[in-house]
Amino acid sequence: MNVTIASVDYLVLLVYVILLLAFGFYIKKQSGDIFLGGRSLKWWQIGFSLFSANAGPMMLIGFASIGFSQGVVGSNFEWLAWIFLMLLAMFFLPHYMATKVTTVPQFLLLRFGKRSYNFLIIYSLISILFVWLGSAMYAGGLIISQIFQWPLMKSVIIVAVIAASFTSIGGLKAVVRTGIFQSLIIIFSSIILTYLALEKIGGVQAFVKAVPANYWKLFRPASDPEYSWIAILAGYPVVAIYYWCADQTIVQKVLAAKDLKEGQYGAMFIAALKIIMPLIFIFPGIMCFVLFKETAQPDNAYITLVTQLMPHGLLGLCIAALIAALIDTVSSGLNSFSTVFTLDVVAQFKDMSEERKRQMGKWLTWVAAVLAVCIAYLYSHSGKGFFELSQGLVSILAPPLSVVFLAGIMWKRVNSIAAEAVLYGGGLVSLIVGLCHVLGYPYKGFWPHFLLLSVYLFLVFSIVIVLVTLFTKPNERQSLPSLVETNRKAGHQPKAVWIRWALLAVVMGAIYFVFR
Repeated sequence: MNVTIASVDYLVLLVYVILLLAFGFYIKKQSGDIFLGGRSLKWWQIGFSLFSANAGPMMLIGFASIGFSQGVVGSNFEWLAWIFLMLLAMFFLPHYMATKVTTVPQFLLLRFGKRSYNFLIIYSLISILFVWLGSAMYAGGLIISQIFQWPLMKSVIIVAVIAASFTSIGGLKAVVRTGIFQSLIIIFSSIILTYLALEKIGGVQAFVKAVPANYWKLFRPASDPEYSWIAILAGYPVVAIYYWCADQTIVQKVLAAKDLKEGQYGAMFIAALKIIMPLIFIFPGIMCFVLFKETAQPDNAYITLVTQLMPHGLLGLCIAALIAALIDTVSSGLNSFSTVFTLDVVAQFKDMSEERKRQMGKWLTWVAAVLAVCIAYLYSHSGKGFFELSQGLVSILAPPLSVVFLAGIMWKRVNSIAAEAVLYGGGLVSLIVGLCHVLGYPYKGFWPHFLLLSVYLFLVFSIVIVLVTLFTKPNERQSLPSLVETNRKAGHQPKAVWIRWALLAVVMGAIYFVFR
């Protein structure tokens, strides 16, 4: 792919990098707690930071690809997310903040004990390195190398250095501050791109008529091999519970809230932003199908639209948006890795002062950056197929964690033995099944779609945790207080928050009615 970049585009990119570093390094003067930013974040800071961490390069490229080849069906992954953000805000977050945990593994320590805690530490570190960091650097490096005609690893290393520099100094506050800045760039450039594409097509009516009828269906028949309605409505929640409610990189943002109310409104803000995300990420892919279906491919639909429609200057802005999405995903992952490793690994073996923890966190940010570059290098030599396989494995490995976290907050009776049985036993089963699935063993076509497979695993592990709990003694650990007790202790009346969630539900219901 040849991209012609003019001087004005380079100027826009230069201004972006200068502003990004200025935003990031400005925090140095006021940073204390680099892990949770002093628990001082407001709702809008949390929402924008979650948006920018979630809107990584694979979302910009991947969603446009789904739009190009499948239509609006991929919008379900955005328009259904509000349910699980509500679960995070109204059910998980009160318990997280009441127990004053700094990391998600610490919640399992308090709820189920040391063995469950150690399991999630290992899983979190591996997940951050391979899913958040390595894959983001590899995918982003491919994009940047294609645009600038740079070697892949040069692109990856530049991204790692930029992200690690301000993250190691400013910690979570720097990640959040730059996340707000980068969210605005991503949203603004994506809206312009969508507008230009719609104008070239000839307006909304011409766009609707030019697209095949099946492209406008949010739910596909059960026979659809990729995105059947069963796979989406049953399989997506299994992954979403873990991703939105128990993943360190996501949850860390709401743990840093000034109080419970700010955290809940922050989650609601990102849920509201989800309304527009298909319009600016998936619809451009559909528009590319209308305009350039003879020359474009699903994987380069976004880049094709950018290079064909964006005038110089705005082209630089769109490239800046891609880089913004990449760097913010990487910086969020770096901060989460240093947080978990410092507070959950090193702290188990060595007592440290707050200053020593900060220094350790800064060094570990750079260690994580080096490891992520190495993982991106492995991805580059394993080929794109291996990268796609890793994403499928994440979906299959999520069920045991979703079961344990959901049971941990919903059922006081569930005990440590049951949690450990699902985490260790279920984790092993998921790993074996996942490997067999992606390798096509015992034969190709034996396994169902990975979203459906995640449902079956979730149901089996749910039965296991119930039976083990019922046939073993109750937990000797003090169970979590009820949500009513937790809210009362926080001095918070969630009625107003629930009303706003209900209004959001009405809006989402109307959207699904339109695309029924």
